Amino acid sequence: MTQLSRFLAACVRMVMASAHAEPIARDPATFTDQVARVMRRQAQDVDVVVKGPLTLGLGELQANLDRVYSYCGRDAEGCTAEVDRYVHTVVQVYRDRHAPPTREAVRVVVRTAQYVQAVGASLGASAPVPLFSRPMVADLVAVPVLDSPQAVKMLGPAQAKALGLSEQEAFDLGLANLRQTLPPLMDEARPAPPGQIGQLVGDSFHPSRLLLPDTWAPLAKAQGGTLIVALPATDAVFYIGEDSANAIWRLRMLVSRVMAQAPNRLSDQLLRWTEAGWQPTPP
Repeated sequence: MTQLSRFLAACVRMVMASAHAEPIARDPATFTDQVARVMRRQAQDVDVVVKGPLTLGLGELQANLDRVYSYCGRDAEGCTAEVDRYVHTVVQVYRDRHAPPTREAVRVVVRTAQYVQAVGASLGASAPVPLFSRPMVADLVAVPVLDSPQAVKMLGPAQAKALGLSEQEAFDLGLANLRQTLPPLMDEARPAPPGQIGQLVGDSFHPSRLLLPDTWAPLAKAQGGTLIVALPATDAVFYIGEDSANAIWRLRMLVSRVMAQAPNRLSDQLLRWTEAGWQPTPP
C-alpha cells in the first residue's frame, strides 16, 4: 500500500472514530482539519501539516483531498469509510517509501552508461554520487536496484552497506532474485515466425532478462538458432528470428518509433544471442 493511501486511511479512521461526536464538515477548511486529525492518529510519529484547504502534507508527501471531499458531498453515509480508505492508502505509501531496504527487494536492471553517469551527477551536490554498475554489452550496463510497488530505486554503496552486501554480492543477489522471481521466458515469449517481431512489454524487468543469457537458449533454438533483440524502452524487449537485411531494417524502424514516443527510452542497439553471450549487431 502506498504512503499516500496510508495517510488518507488514517484520516478516514480519525473521522470515523469521531463521526458520532463530530459530524464531518462541509466547509473545506474544517473538513481538512478533521482529516488531518485522522491522519495524525494513524501516522503517529510523522508530521502531518495543513498546507491549505483540502491539502495536507505527510512528511515530503502532499495529499490532495479534493476527490474525497467531493465524494463526501455526494454520499454522506459513505464518507467516513471513503476517508478511511484514502488515509490508509496515503500513510501506507509514506511508510513504504521510508521502509528500510531488504535483500529480497534487490534486483538488477539494464541501463545505459550515460544514464548512470547522469543519475550520479544529479544526486551529488558538488560531486557525482558513486553508483554500482557493470559493463554488459555495447553502451549497456547492469545496475543493481531496489524494487518496490511504487518504484525501482538505484542501489548504491550506502544501501548495499545497510544490507551488509559488497558490490559483488549485490550483483549476485540481484541476479539470483531475478532467476527466482521471473517466470520462465518461454512462458511469456513466443517464437517469432519469419516476417514478424516478437515482444515482451509492460514490465520493468523484461530487459533484465538479457542479464540471464542462458535463459534465452530455448527461444533461440525454437527460432532455428537466430535471435536478435532490441531494448528501446526500460519495460520492453522486441525480437526477431531471422537475420535478413529486411528483417533487421524492420526491427530498427520499430525501435526508432518506440524511442521517439516512449518517456522511458533505453537503447537503439540491436543484440544477437550467442552461446557465449550477447553480441552487438553492426548498424
